[in-house]
Amino acid sequence: MKLHYQRYSLGRRIEKFKTKTALVLSALGLLLGSGAASLALFGTANAAVSSSYSLFGNAAIVTGGNPGNAAQISNGAPGYGGVDYSGTGVTTVADLNNLSSDYKFTQGSCELGSPRFGATVTNGSNSGTIFFYIGPTPNYTNCPQNVWTNTGNLAAATNLVDTSQLPGGTFYDTYAAAQARYANYTVTDLFVVDDDYANLQTVLLDNTQVDSTTFNYDQPANADNCKNGGWQNLTDGSGQAFKNQGQCVSYAQHNNSVGKDDNHVYNR
Repeated sequence: MKLHYQRYSLGRRIEKFKTKTALVLSALGLLLGSGAASLALFGTANAAVSSSYSLFGNAAIVTGGNPGNAAQISNGAPGYGGVDYSGTGVTTVADLNNLSSDYKFTQGSCELGSPRFGATVTNGSNSGTIFFYIGPTPNYTNCPQNVWTNTGNLAAATNLVDTSQLPGGTFYDTYAAAQARYANYTVTDLFVVDDDYANLQTVLLDNTQVDSTTFNYDQPANADNCKNGGWQNLTDGSGQAFKNQGQCVSYAQHNNSVGKDDNHVYNR
């Protein structure tokens, strides 16, 4: 995997996501009132794609969330870390009206445009990323350490965003102007990334809200999260606690909604 850095210019990202496979339980012979046997299906697959997230780079699920677990992202080796989000129902810029997260720096502070949320968009001819910077405006610096803070709604009409990669865009664009200008652009990716190239940053994220979907990172990202008692702090996609480590491992191995995205490539 290669990263090609261009400061403050994010090009196209290539992303591979696993799709949900249909799970259909086989037909069961049921006795009807007439006594005849009939075949019935239950647990048929939902055609809708479930919400999901994938970790990339220097990212991990850790304890110490707000509450429960958190996604920890850092610019330690390989120099970046982040989370991709999918299945949120956001298909165009017009759909994205709520974007927020609890965050806590455990090392460093916000600076140089990191960390930030990004929505990669296209109209078929023009593509680019709308950036939502984390931290106090207008410089997005001096985020406090070891204190849980909420970003507020980064997709609020008056919030400033960076649309400089898109036609007619600017660094300090109000989201209302951006949403009106690019309303019909298709959103091809939603992510958060930590890639400060000057100083070491480590930040925890929890209760991330993407439109109407909340990510609390309490599901296992991989089987290793279940080991050494980790299963006791995790839940399945329905919020149910695991009964033992084996059940947690099985869930992590067979559930496609949470995973490590080793194919993540992006340009800055």
